[in-house]
Amino acid sequence: QVQVVESGGGLVQPGGSLRLSCVASGNIFEINDVNWHRQAPGKERELIVATTTDGSLNYVDQFKGRFTASRDDAKNTVYLQMNSLEPEDTAIYYCNVYLRTTTGWSDYWGQGTQVTVSS
Repeated sequence: QVQVVESGGGLVQPGGSLRLSCVASGNIFEINDVNWHRQAPGKERELIVATTTDGSLNYVDQFKGRFTASRDDAKNTVYLQMNSLEPEDTAIYYCNVYLRTTTGWSDYWGQGTQVTVSS
């Protein structure tokens, strides 16, 4: 049984910061790509950053500079540091993890964590 859980969301004022976590747990042999996405109300889900085991961090242009991802592979965790938050960043933030179990490689998604930017 594999679980992917996002946490760290909440209510923050404009200009504030949050650090989100994405943790994969269970009978995991290997983790490859881990990506962060978000979905704002009434909009489609969009990719923020794609991370790989070789340390590559590939950001979508609009998130470069304010958002920073990092991986701790020993803890099966990927973080997303978000600074200078704006009301337009209000969304549910998700991660997906491409990993290997006894049955092979599969993609797992968490339930998301809500981020609300408001004064």
